[in-house]
Amino acid sequence: MTNLDALLILNASAGIGPIRARSLIEYFGSAEKVISASHEDLLAVPDIPEHAVLNILHFSKDKFLVNEYNLLRSNNVCVISDDHEDYPSLLRETASAPLVLYVQGKAGALKEPAVAIVGSRRASLYGMGISQKFAIELAQAGLTIVSGLARGIDTAAHQGALKSNGITIAVLGCGLCTIYPAENKKLAESITERGAVISEFPMETPPASFNFPRRNRIISGLSKGIVVVEAALKSGALITSDFALEQGRDVFAVPGKVGDPAAQGTNRLIQQGAKLTISVEDILQDLAPGLQGFRPTPVQPEDDLPTDNSLTEEEKMVCSSLSDETLHIDELTGKTGLSVTQAALVLFKLQLKKLVRQLPGQKYQKHSRGHNGKIISNR
Repeated sequence: MTNLDALLILNASAGIGPIRARSLIEYFGSAEKVISASHEDLLAVPDIPEHAVLNILHFSKDKFLVNEYNLLRSNNVCVISDDHEDYPSLLRETASAPLVLYVQGKAGALKEPAVAIVGSRRASLYGMGISQKFAIELAQAGLTIVSGLARGIDTAAHQGALKSNGITIAVLGCGLCTIYPAENKKLAESITERGAVISEFPMETPPASFNFPRRNRIISGLSKGIVVVEAALKSGALITSDFALEQGRDVFAVPGKVGDPAAQGTNRLIQQGAKLTISVEDILQDLAPGLQGFRPTPVQPEDDLPTDNSLTEEEKMVCSSLSDETLHIDELTGKTGLSVTQAALVLFKLQLKKLVRQLPGQKYQKHSRGHNGKIISNR
């Protein structure tokens, strides 16, 4: 039995988390010796309860390893332990660093400087727009985007990183045989082309609710800082922020409307000392001094920004309805006949194309162009 075999068994044994596993390894000298130890010897280790010892002794070791390695091969997944060169150094320093990481995609992506973006699964269109915008700009600054592949804010963050040809990492609360949620399977496949989908759980672990708080410590552990966009008072994103604070990471929170349930968590974080964040510059100015190894991605040149000829009919209609004067989205829907949802989606696309900018209070303004055709901000 190899050291990796023994680590996989310990990692899969019920009641043996990373901290207990490392206590056992330190006591016996290696993971292999833990697996071959007797009942009496295992009970002699401090703070290891008998039920955990019995789980190790009664674990179907050979059957598990044969099945696990077959699944690794068929799903093109590798496993790295904390002594592997690709194991992320920031994560290794945390108190409960995973014994192993299952990696689908590019393991080297785990070593790049990263920022996490997390938030509500029931995100508003505004929240998803902010998440995607921040991910695009942070990726363009050379940062890897880490999130949890969940619906809402997480999905928008991964999509933003991919749109800018950046690197993104998705951390799952289940095994890599089960992409959760199922509708993000294609997104996960796209992530593996440039980054990685990872988990600490054995391949066939189902997406049980109690696994997700545990995976959140990995999201923060991989990152220099975390950005929270739209989170209720009882939110997994707040659990991630708690882990971040314990790990000494910076926490950034995007403010929301007072009284909006989806913003109560982020607003509370700001009250508690998280940095109020309204732009990517707020994040970079805090993180940049401690970051090395940037891979800046060139921002789209202004000369290459889309012209009217490349716009859809709806985008042209919205652009023609806007001017240098600010216009509320309700006024815009009245002028265009679009629904609020349709208008918000079109406006978001135009913001990404740098043809429109959003102002506080759901107001919008068209960028103007100089004599050379370049966009000039009205700021």
